[in-house]
Amino acid sequence: MKLNKQYRVHENVLSIDSIPRKSSFNRYQSRAAYILIAPALILFIIFMVIPIGMAIVLSFMEYDIISQMNWVGMENFKRLIDDSILWQTFRNVGLLAFFYVPLMVIISLLLAVLVTQPYRGVTFFRLAFYMPTVTSAVAASIVWLWLLNSEFGLINQILSYVGISGPAWLSESGPAMASVIGVTLWLGVGGNMIIYMAGIKGIPAQLYEAAKIDGASAFKQLIYITIPMLRPTTLLTSTMTIIGALQIFDQAYVLTQGGPANSTKTIVYHIYTTGFEQLQMGYASAQALVLTLAILIFTAINFKINQSNDY
Repeated sequence: MKLNKQYRVHENVLSIDSIPRKSSFNRYQSRAAYILIAPALILFIIFMVIPIGMAIVLSFMEYDIISQMNWVGMENFKRLIDDSILWQTFRNVGLLAFFYVPLMVIISLLLAVLVTQPYRGVTFFRLAFYMPTVTSAVAASIVWLWLLNSEFGLINQILSYVGISGPAWLSESGPAMASVIGVTLWLGVGGNMIIYMAGIKGIPAQLYEAAKIDGASAFKQLIYITIPMLRPTTLLTSTMTIIGALQIFDQAYVLTQGGPANSTKTIVYHIYTTGFEQLQMGYASAQALVLTLAILIFTAINFKINQSNDY
C-alpha cells in the first residue's frame, strides 16, 4: 500500500480537498440568521437587559427621580425586613396562587379536552373561551368592576332575583380576593386552553384506539393517557401561571386598589406605589429584585416537582 500526498489508498483517493469545509453559502446563511435575530436581540437588550442592570444598580441607591442618586449600600435591603406591608403582599399573593394556579391548570385542561371533541359548533366555544385572553386586562377589569358592584352590579341583581343577598364583592376581604382570582382566571384560562389543545393534538391516536378496544371509559382515558402524556405541557402552563400569579397588578389596581386594608394588595402593586407614588426608586428596585428571586425559586420548585413525578 502506498500513501502519498493525496492520501491514495489502493484505488480510493482520500484527498485533503475532500474534507468538508464551511462553504460560502453556509457563511451567507449564518450572516442572514444573525441579521434576522438582530432586531429581537436589540429590543431584548434595550427593554430587558439594560432595565435589569439599572434596577440592580438602583437597589443600592437612594433615588427620588428629582435629586441625584446617593449610594446607600445594603440599606434598602435591610428595610425589607421591617416592611410589614411587603410581607403582607407576599402572603396575599401566596393565598392567591394557592387557589389560582390549580384552578387555572384544571379548568384550562378540561376546556381543552372538551373543545377538541368532534362536536358540532365546537369552534364557537373555542373562540368564546379564547376571546378574554386578547382583551385588555384593564378594560376587562373595568367591566367586571361594574358587574361586581354591590349596589347596582349585574351579579348581585341576578342573585336578588332568587332571594340571595349578594356580598360586597370588592369591599370585603374574602369576596375581594375571590373576585381578583375569578377575574384573573377569566382573563387567562383561554391562553392555557390553546396550549393544552396543541398538546392533546400531539398525543398519538393509537393510544386512545387501544384503550377503547380494552374497554376503557372516557374518564379512564383522560386519567391514564391524556394527563400523563400532557406532563410537559402542564409543566409549561403551571410555570407560566405561577409567574403570572406573582406578577398580578392590573386586576388588583382596577378592582380593589389593594383594599380593603391591603388584603388584595399584590407585590407588584406595592412596588408601583413605592416607586411612583412615594418616589423611592431605590427601595422599589430592591423590592423588585426580591420578587425576581421569589419567581426563580418557585419556578425551580415547580420544575423539581414535575421532574420527580416523571416516569
